[in-house]
Amino acid sequence: MIEAIDHINIVVRDLGRMTSFYRDVLGMEVTKTATISGDWVDHVVGLKGVSAVVVYLELSGSTRLELIDYHSPDTIDSFNHDRPHAAGIRHLAFRVVEIDAMKERLDRNGVKSFSDVVAAPRAQVQYSGGVCKRLIYFQDPEDNLLEFCEYN
Repeated sequence: MIEAIDHINIVVRDLGRMTSFYRDVLGMEVTKTATISGDWVDHVVGLKGVSAVVVYLELSGSTRLELIDYHSPDTIDSFNHDRPHAAGIRHLAFRVVEIDAMKERLDRNGVKSFSDVVAAPRAQVQYSGGVCKRLIYFQDPEDNLLEFCEYN
């Protein structure tokens, strides 16, 4: 039986820059850094000669985010991973309080967002109790799609 989502893993090109973004801009806490290598990880991921550094970040009581920087084998690029309509997992959404303040925080840190904060039309997206979803899409420094969403 599945209990919960344990973590989300993002393979990165620049671990320092990405760690700074998720820690300093989004406010996540670095809880651990580890170097992984050896037969166990080679076997699990199906690669040979794995050597990587992983930074673990968390928000209080939420799913852990793992940023992994492969030193061996080299990180490869996927095609069109930054397009919202490409097949596969497309974005990571953070539930926030005070979304307008979070948008201002993005702006202060030079983070480009796709739009201003938008309210989903209640005629299309309905939540019990008349709750309205407000959201915004943006990208991290390596073009991964992220969303802030607020329900009120």
